[in-house]
Amino acid sequence: MSADALPESTLPGTAAETSPENPWPLQLLSSKLKAHVERAPAAWIEGQVIELNRRGSNAFLTLRDVDAEISLPASVWSNVLDRQSTPLERGSRVVALVKPEFWLKTGRLNMSVKDIRPVGLGDLLARIERLRQALAAEGLFAESRKKRLPLLPHRIGLITGRDSDAKKDVLRNAALRWPAVEFDVREVAVQGNTAVAQVIGALQDLDADPHIDVIVIARGGGALEDLLPFSNEELVRAVSAASTPVVSAIGHEADRPILDDVADLRASTPTDAAKRIVPEVAEELAMVGQAREYLRRSVGRMVEREAERLHSLRSRPVLAAPESMVAARAEDVHRLRQRAHASVSTAVVRALDQVQHLRAQVRALSPQNTLDRGYSVVQLVGADGAAHTVVSSPEQAPAGTALAIRVAEGRFTAVSSQPASNVNDVRNTP
Repeated sequence: MSADALPESTLPGTAAETSPENPWPLQLLSSKLKAHVERAPAAWIEGQVIELNRRGSNAFLTLRDVDAEISLPASVWSNVLDRQSTPLERGSRVVALVKPEFWLKTGRLNMSVKDIRPVGLGDLLARIERLRQALAAEGLFAESRKKRLPLLPHRIGLITGRDSDAKKDVLRNAALRWPAVEFDVREVAVQGNTAVAQVIGALQDLDADPHIDVIVIARGGGALEDLLPFSNEELVRAVSAASTPVVSAIGHEADRPILDDVADLRASTPTDAAKRIVPEVAEELAMVGQAREYLRRSVGRMVEREAERLHSLRSRPVLAAPESMVAARAEDVHRLRQRAHASVSTAVVRALDQVQHLRAQVRALSPQNTLDRGYSVVQLVGADGAAHTVVSSPEQAPAGTALAIRVAEGRFTAVSSQPASNVNDVRNTP
């Protein structure tokens, strides 16, 4: 009984509702698979033809991804192949319009090729150029992103083909230039669908090693198709993301892969890479010799110049006869001492004269000097017998007033005997 003949109420509506007691007929599952698969739109894919067999009006081929180990069988009508100007062969790179189909009777999935076109060199170059421009617009090729190579790398990571001439060229020329250089060689596929994955893996391993100072990706040139892995976007971005400086040495001048643009240094050949990553030991020794000679001459000139300066200083009078400087200063001191002594002596003499003059003035104005000239001083004698007030008027000393009289040689007492208006007899009193 067909699925259409079964009552709809007795069949599960979805695959998740099926059970051992209520399963779907195989025809129903196949019909649903066919409807689901054939709803998928046709898609253009790119690959490499690795198998091609014609069987009457039909042909079977196998396409393999250009960068990975992934294959896809497909069928194509012979008239589609006959439309090609150049017959397809194994190894041809093509783009194909494929549509998935499900063969109901056999339960097989088939990829039907509706159209197929070979990819020529012009198409590949145009595609590479579009990718190059897109990556350049992102700034992946900017000089500011490029890292400087070390002056003398101690350990170099080398990614190259297995037992290739590029490997031998790099190792031999680097050892000739700097015998002490060390290499960590990673042999990988440098063409084919596994090349990209292997080169990226080796690059990431070497970049993670802190002892690696620079990484060289080397290949000895080849056809454009063989160099396509080195224009792969995934590989280019991996090189851009590496923290270790990367040198591209693909050795192909005609068609530059994108790796040359993103690498920190591009070498034209593997031999050129060896020359640019390590210095020439003979040249370095010569430069060291030149530097030593330059230093020797510079130090010699400096010593001579300073010796001349010392000689010039020693020949100066002050250093030739240093005691003259001391003698001159001693004479200055002696002269200053004499001037100071003379100044002090003059000041003392002047001061002495002034003292004597003042002394004479004091003596001239002294009361004793007046007494010496015959004058006397009369004073009233108080009740206590002491002399007090100086008598300057007769009225102060009436008759009988006790007086004290001071003369030049001493003093004596007297009594006033005359009226105050008479200034006459003064009687001595013993």
